[in-house]
Amino acid sequence: MTKAAGRQSIFITGAASGMGRETARLFNQQGWFVGAFDVDKNGLDALQAELGAANCLVHALDVSDKGQFESAVTAFSDATDGRMDILFNNAGIAMRGFFDEMPLEDQLRMIQVNLVGVLNGIYTALPLLKATPNALCFTTSSSSATMGMPLIAVYAATKHAVKGLTEALSNEFRRFDVRCADVLPGLIRTGMPSDELLRDAPTTGPFRVVEAVEVARAVMDAYSSETLHWFVPSELADLDKAAGNTPEILRDKLGKHMKA
Repeated sequence: MTKAAGRQSIFITGAASGMGRETARLFNQQGWFVGAFDVDKNGLDALQAELGAANCLVHALDVSDKGQFESAVTAFSDATDGRMDILFNNAGIAMRGFFDEMPLEDQLRMIQVNLVGVLNGIYTALPLLKATPNALCFTTSSSSATMGMPLIAVYAATKHAVKGLTEALSNEFRRFDVRCADVLPGLIRTGMPSDELLRDAPTTGPFRVVEAVEVARAVMDAYSSETLHWFVPSELADLDKAAGNTPEILRDKLGKHMKA
């Protein structure tokens, strides 16, 4: 069986592509042992071939299934001798459309993956985080957690929940010397945004297209920081402040750009 052999270790969900894959690559380059988990088994196999079987553990995982999460964490624990320096709850799904025109089942699926999946991960991995000095519980939120955005209402709601959960647990988990933080990405070049969104994106400002590796760098930087929220790109922090100070103005500005 693949073993971490004392190396620092990171557990990444949604690791087969996009931000999760870039994070796996970056941490591998820095000598960390990588646990890569995803529903995309073919993507995981390709990632393992790239990183080397001695440097990573890959495991199929639907984060909404707590039993699967328990099996994944057990396999990771066996490989790392109970160590988990970073839990990166990154897996998520998004669906776009008017709230009243989207099937309720699709909305509930987003809640199961984006929020319940995060809860499953934290509950299941917490014993390993508690057993690892200076561990970090890190989660992917979204720029839509700065202000609820039209056409992705339930997605935005799940990401607001993740942001609030991170803030609360960042205090609670001090009891265990476990830190909590999240990343709020904007428009990232992954398989999630449509080609139309990427094509129509501005070239400057908070909603310009950013490469997925920038999120990976935020995860790396967060490990040696007490910063709570990481904005990618950094200009999104201004949007977060505006949402708190003048939500009506921001609401109306977002509404002007609404189109299905």
